[in-house]
Amino acid sequence: MFRLLEATIDDIHAAMRAGEITCRQLVERYVNRIEAYDHKGPALNAIQTLNERAAEEAERLDAAFARSGPVGPLHGIPVLVKDQVETRDLPTTYGSALFRGFQSGRDAAAVERLRAAGAVILAKTTMGEFASGFIGSAFGVCRNPYDPAREPGGSSCGSGVGVAANFGVVAIGEDTFGSIRNPAARNSLVGLRPTVPLVSRFGMMPATPSQDTLGPLARTVRDTALLLDVLAGYDPRDPVTAQCVGQVPPSYTAFLDTASLRGMRLGVIREPLSEDTDPTAADYAQVWAAMDEALRALAAAGAEIVGPVAIPGLRDLLRRSAGSYEAEAAVDAYLAAHPTAPVKSVREIVLSAEVVPSRRARFLEDLGHTTSDQGYLQQLLARAELRQAILTALADHQLQALVYASFDHAPEVIPADILSIPRRIAARGANRALASYLGYPAISVPAGFTPPGLPVGIEFLGRPFAEGTLLQSAYAYEQATHHRRPPASTPALAGEP
Repeated sequence: MFRLLEATIDDIHAAMRAGEITCRQLVERYVNRIEAYDHKGPALNAIQTLNERAAEEAERLDAAFARSGPVGPLHGIPVLVKDQVETRDLPTTYGSALFRGFQSGRDAAAVERLRAAGAVILAKTTMGEFASGFIGSAFGVCRNPYDPAREPGGSSCGSGVGVAANFGVVAIGEDTFGSIRNPAARNSLVGLRPTVPLVSRFGMMPATPSQDTLGPLARTVRDTALLLDVLAGYDPRDPVTAQCVGQVPPSYTAFLDTASLRGMRLGVIREPLSEDTDPTAADYAQVWAAMDEALRALAAAGAEIVGPVAIPGLRDLLRRSAGSYEAEAAVDAYLAAHPTAPVKSVREIVLSAEVVPSRRARFLEDLGHTTSDQGYLQQLLARAELRQAILTALADHQLQALVYASFDHAPEVIPADILSIPRRIAARGANRALASYLGYPAISVPAGFTPPGLPVGIEFLGRPFAEGTLLQSAYAYEQATHHRRPPASTPALAGEP
């Protein structure tokens, strides 16, 4: 019997073949959950715009299924899309009231691929305004379904919360500085940041092009792999993707084997990668108790745990790799390509009283910086050193991947005045910068919960285009532990299958 809560892509397709559910019914069920829990109930605020034509699209797919079977690998699957990604038939707000109602008139490359695969774009999700944080003037505050008083991870907050709360099957997020892995770790999800050239960014507002990438958020590793199959590949409209030619396997699902951890060498990074980590804090101890259990589970499944791996000068390399020199020119160029955009520059955004103060303050730091600055050269040199240090560590220890906590601390309590204060609210203990600065792939997987019931994520980082290896290790770990569980704040509705 089909069960909606926690349903996977395979579950849904099996139910469709058995006549237990139609795409139209599936869409209606998810819409019922959104109506019950997004602005009512725990008021999670994950959905920016619901696709009013989703039921109509579902009926078309049901008719096609009856005639000739599935139209693609995501036939009838309701997908949530971060509102940083353009959709021809829905507004794209970037989390900002400045862009409320804005429509670009085109689909992003990722959305084109989703539609071609048979997916239904069910909704656009809330996001940290202009891809930072978990608040925005277009919607307010997005909340963690495991404790709505706490932050859900940003900036793909709505995509993470929506999948965790079963508002859709899978979601598209964007990761510049952890914005896929953050909500994955905070919401007991799988979140994959691909190698930068693997997935086209065409039709997505940039943040820092050398770091920007789109990727999957899902409740299982297999669904993550299925979604990556659809997203990955060369797109001439995003020339950097030419680097992925010859690097994309026929299917990432071929890597999914419960025995794949046997003989795999994984190096542990225990050194906090974030300057604000407090190893004396109670929640640090709770997170690392879960992490130590995760490492024992990896070893029990056959992995050889190496370390802790010491990477000389790692914190200093991360510090020198920071800085925003690309953002202003990239965003301005993107806006210039949209004649109907309500603003045309980062400077206009900073001067707008509609944008939340903390985001204006953050954008203000970007103004006047360009890739011609001497600091940019220093940043590039530091990142080259960082890549060499990581590749050397992987080679010297004969490692397939590095592992560490996605966050060293639990989700923060959301301040009551968060929409009005100018200072940025940053989650403590975020270890996201390493993969972001490298441009390498990383996957966050559920690693259990702290005693108060807050999710913990373990992150695997690999070499460029090693998504298959990361999915291998993540899948075997997931199947050995089954840590994922849905939040109590969004239970099954009455009459829900």
